[in-house]
Amino acid sequence: MNKIEEKLIGLIKKACKDAYGLEADDSLVMVEIPRDNSNGDYSTNIAMRLVKELKKRPADIAADLKEHLLDDDILKVEVAGPGFINFWMKKDAIADVINVILDKKESYGSSEDGKGERILLEYVSANPTGILHLGHARGAAWGDSVARILKFAGYDPLREYYINDAGNQMNMLALSIEARYREAFGRDFELPEDGYHGQDVRNIALKIKETDGDKWLDADREEALAYFKKEGYRLEMERIRNDLEYYRCEFDSWISEQKLVDEGRVTRAIDKMVEMGLTYEEGGALWFRSTVYGDDKDRVLRKQNGFYTYLAPDIANHVYKYERGYTLLVNLWGADHHGYIPRMKAAMEALGYPRDSLQVDIIQMVRLVENGEEVKMSKRTGNAVTIRELCDDVGVDATRYFFLCKALDTQFDFDLGLARSQSNDNPVFYAQYAYARICSVLRQAPDYHRQDSYSLLSHEKETDLLKHLGEFPFVVSDAAATRSPNKLCNYIQKLAQYFHSFYGACKVIDENKDLMNERLCLLEAVRITLGNALELLGITAPEKM
Repeated sequence: MNKIEEKLIGLIKKACKDAYGLEADDSLVMVEIPRDNSNGDYSTNIAMRLVKELKKRPADIAADLKEHLLDDDILKVEVAGPGFINFWMKKDAIADVINVILDKKESYGSSEDGKGERILLEYVSANPTGILHLGHARGAAWGDSVARILKFAGYDPLREYYINDAGNQMNMLALSIEARYREAFGRDFELPEDGYHGQDVRNIALKIKETDGDKWLDADREEALAYFKKEGYRLEMERIRNDLEYYRCEFDSWISEQKLVDEGRVTRAIDKMVEMGLTYEEGGALWFRSTVYGDDKDRVLRKQNGFYTYLAPDIANHVYKYERGYTLLVNLWGADHHGYIPRMKAAMEALGYPRDSLQVDIIQMVRLVENGEEVKMSKRTGNAVTIRELCDDVGVDATRYFFLCKALDTQFDFDLGLARSQSNDNPVFYAQYAYARICSVLRQAPDYHRQDSYSLLSHEKETDLLKHLGEFPFVVSDAAATRSPNKLCNYIQKLAQYFHSFYGACKVIDENKDLMNERLCLLEAVRITLGNALELLGITAPEKM
């Protein structure tokens, strides 16, 4: 929806009131851009939607409404087909968007829709026990882009990474490093069956050998394992941070599970649940009455051996989010966590937080495909493909764009050959080439300046482009409200398509100086809008290609 569509909706509502004394709500009135320009610039099916209430033929309703649809920006109104009302707008009205864009520049498309709502986004949150792989790449790009879009739309998002560093996996990391450290000195070693066998663990052991020599070979084992755990954690987190930065994913907050435990937050959260009567003991374990709040079965919080389950620190983590003043919590979780959602929502509701204030977006699986065959392993290491390796292969821009162009809850194939290609079939290349081509024209163009009106932009390709430019703020608003960066990808593809089509049909550097000036202003408006859209996805806008 753009400003013209908003205006037409207001006129249609008024026409319903004037013609029939009817109050039409927003859900009833729709305006869209027809696919065929011969059907006008905009169209509405309101007459057909009123048939049941008015008990009249839609064509008759449309004819009645037409008499009340008068405005200075409307060139003509026609009734078509079974009752569509088609609008032709004055060209100046459609082209007004150019000056709006030229004035707002990098802020075009932004809004205060979010009214500063504080939203805590948690995503990636991989264990600090290995390299970030393909499975983390989609969620990382998606979460980062959602945060960019939310901020642009007036929300106050916080990007948070929850570090799972308090479980047995950290002990396994220490034992795995110990084994590789002993191996590096030719000593007997035993790699834990449930340990970590990746090259990254071997590299950590070699790094410790390089810095500390054989210091830990005959040291007290408990002291050595504590060091391996600490150093392994540090180096794994350093790698994770570097890989995410390389992938253009920044975080505002890094929350340690171990710190939550050390600060007593886990104990306090569970004690509170006990005090509220939300738990019971059975078989030596402490259970949460989660079925009362919609879960399919009650859940264990503390096992017979006295150790907490994974659920306990997760509850404490979410309570801490609310305690920091966030009104909406959004988690991006893998499809394998789908069953975990009801118990977490149940816990938050039981503790007195609104059930809908915790929302979880599920990340479906992605297959890497090359030449029609699935690629499961890295060609270099024989392990799962990492984020960095994928970015090095096809580029950060292509990696991010491909992960963002499909809805998060759909599975899709990531075509490596297509992502590498420098052709119009590659969607990110197609969009970036449009931007670079605009920059090239503007570099070669004589001086141009904004106009009070753009009456010469009358070609249908120009009209298509102008109408789509006007849609941008509303696409951003919708993408923010639904947390759907893919909607921006769809917008970008259509904008690039409209531009390339315009460029092929309309000569920009023209002997008609006035027309050339207006077209150059149009190109600058396209450049700004396309650049803003790409920035919201974390994609570069190259001036040359």
